[in-house]
Amino acid sequence: MKKRNVVIRYLFLVMLMVAFAACASTSKQESTGEYVDDSVITTKVKSLLAADDFLKSFEISVETFKGTVQLSGFVDSQKAIDKAVEITRSVKGVTSVKNNLNVKK
Repeated sequence: MKKRNVVIRYLFLVMLMVAFAACASTSKQESTGEYVDDSVITTKVKSLLAADDFLKSFEISVETFKGTVQLSGFVDSQKAIDKAVEITRSVKGVTSVKNNLNVKK
């Protein structure tokens, strides 16, 4: 009976270690918590861009990975790009902004 308890404890410990390793982040993969945080950041940025009268008519794509927000799409002026970047930087949790917005010609 004692041997059985030792084996069960060992298996439980191994499963616990595997679970922690699966939730850990790597340079190319987010942890579960980071994914949730990035989803919140993306939602906040999208809602602020949609609420802005100057920017709401443009289709600006927003993606977030580990706090870095990437903006992409086409706008009509450099002023629109600057405004979108400014709004994005104002969101809590944003560590940097990759600006891939282009001005339509």
